[in-house]
Amino acid sequence: MTAKSPITVNGREYAWPTVPVVVVCVDGSEPDYMDQAIAAGRMPWLAEARTRGTDRIAECVVPSFTNPNNLSIVTGKPPAVHGIAGNFFLDPDTGDEVMMNDPKFLRCGTILAAFAEAGAKVVVVTAKDKLRRQLGHELDGVCFSSEKADEATMEENGIDGVVELVGMPVPSVYSAELSEFIFAAGGKIMERDRPDMMYLSTTDYVQHKHAPGTDEANAFYAMMDGYWAALDRMDCTVVLTADHGMKAKHDPATGEPNVIYLQPLLDGWLGEGVARVILPITDPYVVHHGALGSYATIYLSAQADMADATAKLVNVDGVLEVMTRDQACAWFELPPDRVGDLVVLSKQDMTLGSSPDKHDLSGLTEPLRSHGGITEQKVPLICNRPAPALEADRRLRNFDAFDLALNYAEVAAAGRAAE
Repeated sequence: MTAKSPITVNGREYAWPTVPVVVVCVDGSEPDYMDQAIAAGRMPWLAEARTRGTDRIAECVVPSFTNPNNLSIVTGKPPAVHGIAGNFFLDPDTGDEVMMNDPKFLRCGTILAAFAEAGAKVVVVTAKDKLRRQLGHELDGVCFSSEKADEATMEENGIDGVVELVGMPVPSVYSAELSEFIFAAGGKIMERDRPDMMYLSTTDYVQHKHAPGTDEANAFYAMMDGYWAALDRMDCTVVLTADHGMKAKHDPATGEPNVIYLQPLLDGWLGEGVARVILPITDPYVVHHGALGSYATIYLSAQADMADATAKLVNVDGVLEVMTRDQACAWFELPPDRVGDLVVLSKQDMTLGSSPDKHDLSGLTEPLRSHGGITEQKVPLICNRPAPALEADRRLRNFDAFDLALNYAEVAAAGRAAE
């Protein structure tokens, strides 16, 4: 692999890789999952890689949901720049509640597309098709989802025959195997094509259902460890991070979900139709979380008393923080036109809902675990190579993953490639 000149993407310069770079987003990977699996002897490769490489804790963007964070990772920027402020939002142009998974909502390009345009061979494999189009926006390369791997075509995805290549059937969208398919595919493609850059993004099905240290969680992390070890043996620079953490959100005695339903409260205080609750965690795959998360945004009509609503919300048991739009956008680097008048964050063991009739919790076969707020902001940022120039006191974000891989760990990789 011949190095080329660095390229600049969204104001940040990135070195050209001299060995393949693989950035992995482990959806919902609270740092304790890896710690517990290592302690149980289930992740021997990661235990060794953290010692010889780079082992840091970073912060994800808030709201700590899938879409905003994946797009931050692949753009290297917060939502204020790329525009994706949730999985779901109120479109100010139409007044409709819509999914924010269309590429038209993106406001900047990706690192992946920029490197591909410069001549790099780039591969993206994600779990669910909801992310594929945004991750693959303007990408001249391979981009497909596990969910629809059997439908991949050269014209649409830059690859075909995925199921035959991987040797696995397309898994259920609600399964650990949906994530395993990603790593199996990534490994096969790396062996066959040795791309310059690869982005692999999983689903948090396991983390929503199983706490760190459980047999199910440890088995899932052991599976990933084996695939990461294989990428390491292929002399790839491997960076691991997460889109968000995950916390228990249920009563430990009964197992019942801990929920604050905001819409009935606001209707009682302000009158019906004065406030509208939007839950940006909402997506088509709500079986494992019932659209209950730690972050909500509220739109108020002109006659609403914002100060009064804020004062009442702050006093609700389980509410951690209430911010105005300006405060939330300044603190969390969000796009103001895609955030409501108020932002509400819940405490670590609590979730926020709209109204009981709008949440189908029948799919919660295990006690609720979820995410969305600042209590799920800590995530791993690990590389299999050392990064001696990376400042020890630097505040790291999950969207520094490509910076770590290309501008810091690349020093070690370049040295090995020259030997």
